[in-house]
Amino acid sequence: MSVTTINILLFGIGNVGSTLLKQIEESRDFIAKQNGIVFNFPIIANSTVVLFQNADQQQAWETDFKRSSIPYQFQDILDFLKNTHLENLIAVDVTASDVMLGRYLPLLQHGCHLVAANKKPNTADLNFYSLLRSELVVQRKHFLYETNVGAGLPIIQTLRNLYQAGERITRIQGVFSGSLSYMFNRFSVEPFPFSQILADAERNGYTEPDSRDDLSGTDVARKLLILARELQEPLELDDISIEPIFGETLTRLLHETDYRSNKQALNRYLEERKQQLDPDEVLRFVGVLDLEKRRFEVKLTAVKRLSALGQLHGTDNLIEIYTESYGRNPLVVQGAGAGKEVTARGVLSDLLQIAQLVKQREVVRISEVSG
Repeated sequence: MSVTTINILLFGIGNVGSTLLKQIEESRDFIAKQNGIVFNFPIIANSTVVLFQNADQQQAWETDFKRSSIPYQFQDILDFLKNTHLENLIAVDVTASDVMLGRYLPLLQHGCHLVAANKKPNTADLNFYSLLRSELVVQRKHFLYETNVGAGLPIIQTLRNLYQAGERITRIQGVFSGSLSYMFNRFSVEPFPFSQILADAERNGYTEPDSRDDLSGTDVARKLLILARELQEPLELDDISIEPIFGETLTRLLHETDYRSNKQALNRYLEERKQQLDPDEVLRFVGVLDLEKRRFEVKLTAVKRLSALGQLHGTDNLIEIYTESYGRNPLVVQGAGAGKEVTARGVLSDLLQIAQLVKQREVVRISEVSG
């Protein structure tokens, strides 16, 4: 089997980025043997410094990054691509940065396919969203982002397959946040204060870099928006109604004061919510995308302990997709919805899908030339 080298521009080396590099290194021989693909990392960057590599030194990337990375402007990366004439490029965005939005179009125009765990590009205003899709067509590039919803779970592709087959989707609902699932699964049955469970979630890497994105409900709203747009619904983020977990006053307090030192303020509010539950109820943070009733919302909800949502454990997501064909019994996707390992594995899966398409195109081109 011939081997195709895929050159990756990696933006972000936090929990997910560093785990992705580790997973690729551990699977290097298997991926080469199974798929005929080798991943090379000519560019590894965080928000301030970048490591440029002409030869693959992935095994020692951490040492090389500390020793040889340099401050950069984004134009330096584009100049590097222009001067090195690298082919088979995939830019991977595993940041949570708004800055990356301004980089997607230039990366496409410099020959890169795109893979993103970052939700910001797919939840930006519709003008940018449409412009990005148009540029993908013009440049004949692929953009995959399965980890935008459900970490490594096959939610976006499943929904896209149904929609493209002409299925009428009526409602999508469930627990979309692995971090909030973890917190409320524990909080509903354990005696610990919420702030302690939140600290555990942050330490385990389950939350967004700023956990207020999770607690505000914004992260779940972004996921609903991404799914709605997959169904060609022209929605903006403001169209998703968010009922704050802690009420308007406390939510505003957390954004206006020192968040780290005020997390204990959350405990009393949620303990009161917990005491209001019936013995057979637990708390879950639920997202609803009701396309028939035009109801798009996320909120903290009391559900029956023995219901599907009530029996969730760990970081599990559970998403129910109601369609005309499935009737009253939805298609259910369930599994771990947070964690650096499952998210990195989902990014790697997206990388392999694009790499295989690139390899197929390369084989066709060689056949045409030899023919």
